Parts: sequence; C-alpha cells; structure tokens
Amino acid sequence: MEIVEPKDLEQHFSLAKRRHMELCRQKRIFNARNRIIGGDTEAWDVQVHDQKIKEATEKARHETFAAEMRQNDKTTCILEGRERRDRKNLCKAINDFRQNFQKPETRREFDLSDPLALKKDRVPRQSDNDVWNTVSGMQRFMGEDLNFRERKKFQEEQNREWSLQQQKEWKDARADQKCAEDFYVQTRLQFDETAKHLQKLENATRRAVCAAVKEFNKTQATESAERKSLEKKQEQEDNLAEITNLLRGDLLSENPWQATSSFGPHRVAPDRWKGMTRDQLEQIRLCQKQQVQEKLRLQEEERLRDRLWDRQRVEHARATLLLERQGRQQQRELRRALDSSNLGLAKEQLLQKKYMKEVYTNHPTEEYFAQFNTRSR
Repeated sequence: MEIVEPKDLEQHFSLAKRRHMELCRQKRIFNARNRIIGGDTEAWDVQVHDQKIKEATEKARHETFAAEMRQNDKTTCILEGRERRDRKNLCKAINDFRQNFQKPETRREFDLSDPLALKKDRVPRQSDNDVWNTVSGMQRFMGEDLNFRERKKFQEEQNREWSLQQQKEWKDARADQKCAEDFYVQTRLQFDETAKHLQKLENATRRAVCAAVKEFNKTQATESAERKSLEKKQEQEDNLAEITNLLRGDLLSENPWQATSSFGPHRVAPDRWKGMTRDQLEQIRLCQKQQVQEKLRLQEEERLRDRLWDRQRVEHARATLLLERQGRQQQRELRRALDSSNLGLAKEQLLQKKYMKEVYTNHPTEEYFAQFNTRSR
C-alpha cells in the first residue's frame, strides 16, 4: 500500500480546485439565459445584415426623394420658361395688333390732333387773287369766304347724311362699328379729296353718290353678318367635335389599356397610367395572401424551433445537473476511500513505530537489522 505524503495532498487539493473552477466556468458559459462569457455570432451577423439593409433602404429612399425634387425643379423651370415665352408672345401680338389695326390715323378724331394738319391744309384765299397775304394782312373771318353759301349747303347735306348714316349703323350692328368707322373715315377722306372737283355739281349727283354709299354699306354689313354667322357656326361645330372627342377619348374614359408601353406588356407609360386592372389587383391580393401564409408558417416554425431549443436547453441543464451530482458523489466516495486508506496507513505506521521502538529497546542492533531484513523479505 502506498504512503500518502503532504505533497500528494496538495496536488490532489489543487486538482480538485482546478476541477471546481472549470465546472463553475462551464456553468457560466453554457447557461443560455445568464451567461456573460462568449456570444452568439450568428445572431450578431443577422443583426449586422439587417442594419446594412436598413441603411441601404434609407439611402435609396433619400436618393429617390432627391431625384424627385430635382425632377420637380426641372419641371418648374420649364413651366416658368414657357410662361415667360407665352407672355412675351402675347405682348408682341398685342403690339403688332395695335400697330397694324389701331393706328392713330384710323381714329375718328385724328383730324383734330393731326401734326401734319397745317401741311395738308390749303393755302388761305387760294381762289382769290391774293395768294399770299402780307405781314400786316389779316385772315378772313368766319363767314367771309367766297363759297360760303355752297359750303354751308354742302356741310348741311353732309351733316344730314352723316347723321343718317350713324343712326343706321347704330341700329344695324354694334359689332360692325369698327368696320363702318373705317369705311366712314375712308369715305370722308374721299369726300375731302373730291370736294375741290365736286363744288359745281348738282344736288342730284350728291344724292346718287350717297345712295350708292348706302347700298354699299348695306352690302358690306350683310356680308359681314353672314361671315360672322358662318364663323360662329363653324366654331360651334368645332367645339362640339372637340367635346365629343374628349368624351369618347381615352383621357376622360380612363381606359387602362392606353398606359401600355411599347417596350413590353410588363411596362406602363406613367403619363397615361390610370391605375391597375382588376386582374393585377387580384394577383397582388393573392401574392399578399401567400406572403401572409408564408409569414405565419415561418412564425410557426420559429415557435417550434424555440420550443425545441427550450426543451434541449432544459434537458441539457438537467443532464449537466445530473453530471454535477454524480461528480460530487464520486468525489465524496473518493474522499471517503482516501480518508479510510489514510487512516489505515496511519494506524499501520503507528503500530510499526511502536514495534520498532520495542525491538530497539529489547534487542541489539545487529539482531534488529537481521530481523528487520527477514521481515522485509
């Protein structure tokens, strides 16, 4: 039987201490609920992957908003440029209309403010021998001209004709006032130009001219009324045709097939898109239902996986507890066996010491060694 020495006890104590520390460390590591050493690398990888996906989605969303803002700014600039161009064209058209159709010389009162009136006027006293008056001479007063009676009669007749003509024009059509005024101005200029040659004509000639002028005015008014009627009728027909085309067209009827793109049936034109068809909506709903079922299935699998993991963890903890109990039981049994062995050895050593003491005191040294050798053999 071997003898237990103090260094053996120290080595056994250090081994037991190290074994106890290892068991404590394993308990801390393999406890899935309260462990503080180690980590779940797969869960960390999943979290890092989810974070990267979230950052990429946020970045794509910001880029989409930025592109939409740039597109809106570009559209605004185009619309503003188009508005400025339309305003410029409108002002140019108004100025052209004023220059072409609203000239100062076409006004009724232009003769009152004509800057060239003095140049156009005749030389005073042209019919007399005094062509040019002297510096000390005076102009003839009103009513002292040579053709006073004829002029007065012509003016009265002319005023009467003008009054009748104005009344007729006012009653016929207010819309034809501008055309009649233009013709009236032309007629008056013709009268002014031909007044020099018609001073000696008879009243019958003037009446014939006035009758011709009236007939011409009536003809012009009739033609203008017919032309405007035809234009109005044509405009109504065009408006009716436009309204019919709009009502029957794809824009107001919201035909979904007009959004089909020429690049393929799977693409649509955004500027003509009127929404998804019923088949597309049904397909989307079916896909959503499938996604919901798939999500429920994944949740059920995850729940089953969690239950299995909990069961395995409980079983593993139970097995670990049983192993710890068995280890402690074995340690106790080993300690009991070691204690009993040490006790037996201690008793043998004590008996041996007593025996050796008795032999040494009662026998000589040579006999003692001889007996000791004999026993050893």
